[in-house]
Amino acid sequence: MTGFTLPIPVIETERLLLRGPREDDFEAHATFMASDRSGFVGGPQDRWGSWRGLLGQFGHWALRGFGFWTVTARKTGEPLGKTGFIDNDGWDETELGWHVYEQAEGKGIAFEAVQAVRAYGAEKRGLDGVISYIDPANTRSVKLAERLGATFERTGEVVGKPCHVYRHPKVRGVA
Repeated sequence: MTGFTLPIPVIETERLLLRGPREDDFEAHATFMASDRSGFVGGPQDRWGSWRGLLGQFGHWALRGFGFWTVTARKTGEPLGKTGFIDNDGWDETELGWHVYEQAEGKGIAFEAVQAVRAYGAEKRGLDGVISYIDPANTRSVKLAERLGATFERTGEVVGKPCHVYRHPKVRGVA
C-alpha cells in the first residue's frame, strides 16, 4: 500500500531543499520533540505526541493549502528542522514559525529557510506581513525574528500561553 501524497511545493535555496513532510522524517522529528530544545514548540513530547504532530502537518496542508516544510540539507537530504505557516484554530492570524534541529543550530540554516518560505508565502499564497508568536524567553527566536526584519507588535496569547507577537515586513511591499 502506498501513502497518500499532497501537492506540496518544493523550495530550493543555495544550501537547502524545503519539501513536504515524509514518514522517514519521523525519527529526526521525534528525537527533536523528545528533547528540551522543543520546549518552545509544544514539547517535550513522547513518540505518540510526535507522531500526532507529524500527522497534523499533513492535515494542515490538506485543510489550509499551506503548512510546514521539512528543511533538509540540499546535498545529503538530512532533515535539519522545519519552517512554514500555521493557521490553527484559535490563532489570531497566520503565523510564520520555525525550529531547527541541534546539528543545524548556529549555521544560518533557519535564517535561510525562513527567508525562502516567507518570500514563497507572499508571492504564491498572499501570506505577506505575517506574524510570529514567540515566547519572550526564546531569545534565539527573538534574535532571528529581528534579523529577519520582524518587529515586536504586542503581547498576545497562543494555546493559553502568553507570548510576544512579532510582525514581519511585507515582502511584496503591498498594503
